This record gives sequence, structure tokens and C-alpha cells, in this order.
Amino acid sequence: MTYKTTYPYTGEVLQEYANATAEDLEKALTTGHALYKTWRGTPVSERAAILQKIADAIVAHKEELAKAMTYDMGKLLTEAEGEVDLCANIVSYYAQKGEEFMADTPLESPAGNAHYVKQSTGVIVAVEPWNFPLYQVVRVFAPNFIVGNPIILKHASICPKSAQLFADLVIEAGAPEGALTNLFIDYDLVAKAIHDPRVAGVCLTGSERGGAAVAKEAGEALKKSTLELGGNDAFIILDDADWDEVKAVAPGARLYNAGQVCTSSKRFIVLADKYDEFIDILKDAFSKAKVGDPMDPTTDVAPLSSKSAQEKLQKQVDTAVAGGATLVYSQDPIDGDGFFFQPTILTDITKDNPIYNQEMFGPVASVYKVDSEEEAIALANDSSYGLGNTIFSSDIDHAQRVAEQIETGMSFINSGWASLPELPFGGVKNSGYGRELSELGLNAFVNEHLIFEPTK
Repeated sequence: MTYKTTYPYTGEVLQEYANATAEDLEKALTTGHALYKTWRGTPVSERAAILQKIADAIVAHKEELAKAMTYDMGKLLTEAEGEVDLCANIVSYYAQKGEEFMADTPLESPAGNAHYVKQSTGVIVAVEPWNFPLYQVVRVFAPNFIVGNPIILKHASICPKSAQLFADLVIEAGAPEGALTNLFIDYDLVAKAIHDPRVAGVCLTGSERGGAAVAKEAGEALKKSTLELGGNDAFIILDDADWDEVKAVAPGARLYNAGQVCTSSKRFIVLADKYDEFIDILKDAFSKAKVGDPMDPTTDVAPLSSKSAQEKLQKQVDTAVAGGATLVYSQDPIDGDGFFFQPTILTDITKDNPIYNQEMFGPVASVYKVDSEEEAIALANDSSYGLGNTIFSSDIDHAQRVAEQIETGMSFINSGWASLPELPFGGVKNSGYGRELSELGLNAFVNEHLIFEPTK
């Protein structure tokens, strides 16, 4: 596995990195395990104070972190800056809430006095993707830092600069060695780490294939795992929707981060009487979206993360059309060496189309026409994925009733999607299991240790 930064805007290789070795992994495991033992005897307040310093350091290095992400995977610099802000908020959130979340929990029992304490479990291996190079790491690092679980990070091979920059920042901010160790390792060493007795669990955000491989290793090693494996999220527009809101939100719900968001809206489900109007809204917005230099603040759509991502998405669109889908909107490919993909709209995707149950990771919107709310709900649920979901309605009670019928981990009302420190993130079905962020994310790799004194 080659770790290198290839700038998606130009296709130029900016830097390559040497792979870590088995000896590097052993050193990380030894250091991390020793830190785990030390942290078991130290108060949460000490880690919380360090974590707040890390949050402050993220803010202080905002420009550097943002540019590293743009060079690694091509996202708009403005989006990268927003990602840095979110990450600082997440880290600060756990610094402020850590002691509260880790407090002892009393239990009622007629048989005696009982409570449970939350304790760390050991080193956690984190396998993270490229689409949000900092955010994906922070949302597992921050809660586990509070718990006292050191992290060994295997980041995506296309964003090594971002990974190492953040790992260095953590140490420079005052965290002990081993708190977050970034290793440029291959998947054989990931498997070796999972099977090591010093490792307590593994978390992964990525593809179904990657999740299945990691879950298999974790299962064989009897280690806990959490997985987030993408989505094919529905955007349901009910008959009482506010169309000014729909018009304002729908295009960005698909084009943000060049459409490379697990929770971005991918399947737009519209009632028949508004279908043509919605197509016109998307076509107008997509035609005006400026595709280009991610460092330019006037650019709306960045290049895709890699040449392989560009080729895969084009193959999916071609497959969809060959299977009977209608290419309602696209433009000629952009000349140059960058990994661009023009905003695209597909319709008439039937259940027998090979693309029907695939996630398209890029600026491609699939629009479906339905005749009733019941049909919209059934279509939204007719997916092997279940990560996020959006519902538009001017009647909040109506939207909530529909939301409760969708087989998904998260529903967003009158908004594309949201990520906030206090909101749990995760899905069901093939979108994975477990939750990150909020108190639920902190509990992912915690030992809820019962302490019981029976009544005499």
C-alpha cells in the first residue's frame, strides 16, 4: 500500500511516505498499552484538561490543517475550514462533558447497593477514510481520549499529510506518547494489530467490503467493533413541504464535498405532481455550480478525491444508463489533469437497474417519482443501506411520523444532514453498527463495571 498525497486538482504527486513496519506497530502497541495502564489510575479531569488544549491547538492551526486536507483529497478549502471548526467543537465538547459522561451510575436493586463505573478497555485500532480526513479521526479520538483508550490510527492512503499533521499536533498540545499513533501500515498489519491481546477493539468507517474484512478479523479475535459503511440516503419531499426550503437545501445536500459524503442525499423522492418542478430546480442549480480550483473561494464543486474515484463513478453512471436510466442532466467533461466530475442527474432508475442499490459517491443525483407518501416510504426503505434520511414538510409532526417509519440510523427534518458533537452518528443494515459522537460514542469501547454489595 502506497501512502502519498496526490493533489486532485492537478493530479500531481506532492509527497510520498514510507510504509510503517511490523516493528513500528510493535512499538505503538507497547507504548499504547503502557499508557492505557497509566491512564487507569489517573482522573478524567487530567485528560479533559489536555483535550481542551488539543481543541485550542486545532483552532490555532486551522489554516494548516485545512490546506492539508485540500491537498490530500481535493475538498474545497472553505469546506475544509468548516471541518476544522467542527473538529475543534467536538474535541472541546468531550473536554467539557468528559467528567459528567464518565461519572458512576447508581442502579436500583432490592438486593443491595449497586452501581457501575465506566472504565477504559485498552488500545483501539481506528481505520478511517479519506472524505473527511480530520473529522473522521476526531470523532473517535476525542471520546476515547476521555475514556482512557489510546488510539492506533490507520488512515486512508491518499491523505497521509492530514493524518500525520493531526497526530503531531496532538502530542505537541500536551498529550502523552501513545495517545494517538498514526501508522502508515497495510491491511495485513491491521489484522495483526486486531489480533494482538493489547488491542481491545476496532472502529472503521469505509466500504462494505472493508467493513466485512475488519469485522471478520475482530470476530475471530473476539474484539468489539463499530462500523460505518456508507449510505444511499433518501431525500423525501412530502406534499406539504415548503418549496422555498427545498430549493435552498436540495442542491447542496448532494453537491457538498463534491457529493462524497456518506450521509449526503443521493435518492430524491418526489410526488408526481411536483416531480417536473423539482427536476427543473436541480438542473438550474447544477448548471450554475462552478466546478474548479478547490482553493478558489468562488468554486462550488471540488474535484473528486482520486482518479480511481472518478473512473468508478463514471462507470456507475454508464451502467445506470445502460440499464435503462435517463441521463437528464450533465455537461461535457472538464479538460485537464484534475479528477473532476460534472454534477449529474439520473431518473427512471428501476429496481432491476444494477445501480438501484449502489451508493454513488460523487455529485450524481438520482430522482424518483412516486404517487403517494406510502410509496415514498416504501422506496426509501427498499435499500440495503440505512444511514441517514431527509424529510421535508412544513408540518413537523407529519415529518416526525414519517421519519419514524424509515429504516435508518438518523433522520433530518427540513435539512440535508447535520453533524454536531451532541448528536449520535451511525446506521443500521449494511450501513454498519455502533454509534459515534454524543455520549453514545463515548460508550462504544467502555467497560461498564458493576460493583455490587448485597444486603446482609
